Amino acid sequence: MNVTVLKFGGSSFLHPGDFGPIAQHLAKRLAEGENKIVAVVSAMSGTTDDLNAVMLDVNKQPKPSNVDAALAIGEMLSACLLEAAVSGLGIRVQSLNGYSLGIRSNSEFGRASVESVDASPVIAALQENDVVIAAGGQAIDQFGRLTFLGRNSSDLTAIVIASMLGQRVCEIYSDVPGIYTADPHLVPGALLLPEIAYTTIARMSRHGAKVLHHRAVEYAEKHAVTIVCKTLTNDGAVTGTIVGGHGNASSVTVARDTAVLRCGSLAERDELCALLDQHDVSAVCIDDNCGASICILCDVDFGIRRVALTGSHLVSIESRTAVTEHGSSRLRVHLEADYEQAITRACQIHQRMYPATGGEICGRRPAKQRSSSLLIRANNAPENTQ
Repeated sequence: MNVTVLKFGGSSFLHPGDFGPIAQHLAKRLAEGENKIVAVVSAMSGTTDDLNAVMLDVNKQPKPSNVDAALAIGEMLSACLLEAAVSGLGIRVQSLNGYSLGIRSNSEFGRASVESVDASPVIAALQENDVVIAAGGQAIDQFGRLTFLGRNSSDLTAIVIASMLGQRVCEIYSDVPGIYTADPHLVPGALLLPEIAYTTIARMSRHGAKVLHHRAVEYAEKHAVTIVCKTLTNDGAVTGTIVGGHGNASSVTVARDTAVLRCGSLAERDELCALLDQHDVSAVCIDDNCGASICILCDVDFGIRRVALTGSHLVSIESRTAVTEHGSSRLRVHLEADYEQAITRACQIHQRMYPATGGEICGRRPAKQRSSSLLIRANNAPENTQ
């Protein structure tokens, strides 16, 4: 069966009205000769944070399995809404969530890992429909419990589905056409890369690049799935970057809200670093005037939870913005307490890497437009500014 697999991130769904244009794009693809389509969707922008805030308002220390089930609702809602939009165009469509996708994971709640797949549920849905909408970032464990594959992990779901259906290409749509030498929303002069190697973008992702999830890239490399990064414009889909076996470039990444854990001793720090590495959490060891520390660069919530389970007595946990230089021969991480200063440093590093791009001054960046939340915010939940 010839199937096109596409994934639409949360930036594609800032408002409920955004589901219509996505549905129109799928209809256009079918009209142009696509046989069957699987569209994987993320939660609407901001929804995952809202769900987490509501959960914490009810119970400050909920069970991890309870949190996973709650967070998965965001992607389920997006799948239902896109199904409704596609159905309104007269197209045969069905949505599937973690319970029915055929993806099995371990029970590492908060950031579960895929252990096995069964393509038959998706194939059965495709035999009866032209479009299947899949809720991203979720699976079930051996006990039938819903598991969350981690923040921004809908990319992983899309790659897994493409692989299990025997497809060699997966299209990933976001608010930028592809992968740049820096975040183009933050750094003037960032250059779009036409191609990039799996290992290069996986490393960038682990240090803050948001276009692709690092575990999705690693799964794609293992299963020989080419990733095509795209964006939708008023004139149609624009292809920016092909992720495959080739392509490298110096770059700078910015990871906001990393966690700096101050440890009681060097020995404890080294033990915790080894533990985080064992659980595939990106972290770097720091030696500074404040003592022995660890900076967790991604999967922050999961990493802190793993550390907490060890019973380690941390001196403090602080939030920092990490700016990472990805050079041809080195990788250097700078930690900044002030976000604007971090952006300024990122601009300076990028200007040094690519002097021909101009010397624009980085100013304060406008906040991303928030979605029209379809959830009732908890009374005591903090306002988020994604």
